[in-house]
Amino acid sequence: MSWTLAARAAKMNPSVIREILKVTEQPGIISFAGGLPSAKTFPVAEFEAACAKVLRSDAPAALQYAASEGFGPLRETVAADLTRHSAAAGVPWAVDPAQVLITTGSQQGLDLVAKVLIDAGSRVLVESPTYLGAVSAFMPMEPDIQDVANDGEGIDLADLRAKAGAGNGSGSAARFLYVLPNFQNPTGRSMSEASRAGLSQTAAELGLPLVEDNPYGDLWFDRPPPAPLSARHPAGGIYLGSFSKVLAPGLRLGYLVAPAAVYPKLLQAKQAADLHSPGFNQRVIFEVMQNGFLERHVPTIRALYKAQRDAMLQALAEAFPDGGDPDRSLTWNTPAGGMFLWARLPKGMDAVQLLPNAVARGVAFVPGAPFFAGAADPRTLRLSFVTPSVAEIHRGVAALADAIRAQQS
Repeated sequence: MSWTLAARAAKMNPSVIREILKVTEQPGIISFAGGLPSAKTFPVAEFEAACAKVLRSDAPAALQYAASEGFGPLRETVAADLTRHSAAAGVPWAVDPAQVLITTGSQQGLDLVAKVLIDAGSRVLVESPTYLGAVSAFMPMEPDIQDVANDGEGIDLADLRAKAGAGNGSGSAARFLYVLPNFQNPTGRSMSEASRAGLSQTAAELGLPLVEDNPYGDLWFDRPPPAPLSARHPAGGIYLGSFSKVLAPGLRLGYLVAPAAVYPKLLQAKQAADLHSPGFNQRVIFEVMQNGFLERHVPTIRALYKAQRDAMLQALAEAFPDGGDPDRSLTWNTPAGGMFLWARLPKGMDAVQLLPNAVARGVAFVPGAPFFAGAADPRTLRLSFVTPSVAEIHRGVAALADAIRAQQS
């Protein structure tokens, strides 16, 4: 039998991170590689009670086919939470439940966006670097993905203007800009208030839609992030959210909020993909969220992750006392929330080449190069600090330092 694959199948490649995670499953490996929430944060007792309640009170509906838009009360809860949080951040955003589409993880939201907004050859803009899973979702639609520079506070607006419009020699205007404003994967960085205001205004002037991905926004350590980009120009943005980082990833539930101009097509793409996300899971999530549970639960996640971040920062400072010298030492940032820290190797080193030597010493990380849509920085790497214990963080950073010094010598 000879199978003829669609041309777009050539655009589908194995996830670099998933391949690395296979290595981390070896006994004795301390992994800074995975983007996995800490299992310590999963509210098992609350899920057990919610499952029993759903099966006791609503089993026929919970186990039946359901509306593609999602479970109505859950959509209302999402809309109310976004409206409340945005108002608290100083930018009113009246989210209508009719704008909310429940997805099978926010990764499905990216897939739906790709199917609805991207044609072969159309230009899509992303941050430099950006979330690898988004690029993987976009690539089967065969876009021309271009990266936009970041000035440390947020998107470089001059570079955005140069790459967004039709007058840059690339034919038609860019379809959208994909951004993660809060504690970005992979870098852990966040956009400042001034940068968000400038980006929102510039995108509106250019007629450039924004696809805003916010899986980490609730995981702030000292102060909540500024209001969403989508709140500033609701007609020009699609907002993606997730329950994975604050409740549990295994239930595979997320959501998107879209303006009326694109919502019907996203819904049709959802219907074609899987009809609807699991109704049972949606009801369980809804029940767990009742009576202000997240207001009590999420602060415990923040406290744990902040302690883990602080442990990694301490371990790095001890292992690399000359960490301020980018030519001779590892350098790193200090994320204000989320799950990741971004580091850069000494001059002349390559994170891909370093990885096998690090694994041989019992520690794994993710090289930064795959996160770049354009020219990659081979010296970069992503370190996740949320799943290892504090003792493992110290041992793992020490092993990473040994691997770097061995490769330098």
